[in-house]
Amino acid sequence: MATATGKLSARERLLAAADELFYNEGVHTVGIDRVIEHAGVAKASLYNTFGSKDELIRAYLRGRHDRIAGHIMAAVDDARTPREKVLAVFEGQNAAYAESGYQGCAFHRASAESRPGDRIDLATKDYRVWMRGLFTELAELAGAPDPDALAAQLHLVFDGNGVATRNDRGPGSTKIARATAEILLDAALA
Repeated sequence: MATATGKLSARERLLAAADELFYNEGVHTVGIDRVIEHAGVAKASLYNTFGSKDELIRAYLRGRHDRIAGHIMAAVDDARTPREKVLAVFEGQNAAYAESGYQGCAFHRASAESRPGDRIDLATKDYRVWMRGLFTELAELAGAPDPDALAAQLHLVFDGNGVATRNDRGPGSTKIARATAEILLDAALA
């Protein structure tokens, strides 16, 4: 939250620094001293605000989740029909990628550094549960007889699009992912 003078709070500066550094370099590669220096805050600010580096990582991933969800839900809300809503998820995904120098899915990247049950693992699971739940809800709305199966297929295409976009260094795979989603949707509804 910005203060009355318009400056960012220590929390906002820490999250902005974590977002940039953790996303570009890795959550365990970047030491807490670099985040503190980049944020321009005292070490005590980190511990008073977040308590630990792990909690800062969790907050960073929560912020990524919220931003991605915002893009996706805006696209879904703009779509008119249940079918268009399913496919709009991929438009929202593309909008999220275009936001700021896409380096790959923040959750895929962070989970590569996680251990089962740690905060990164739990944040990644929360994000994936949300994503799968959205696909299930939209598949039900579209009339899929087995919305869970369709959601699992669409989620796999979504994940694959994220990896392909990162590895190919561009959003060219989004059109392919959307076309694949259309085929899966048509087959499920036939």
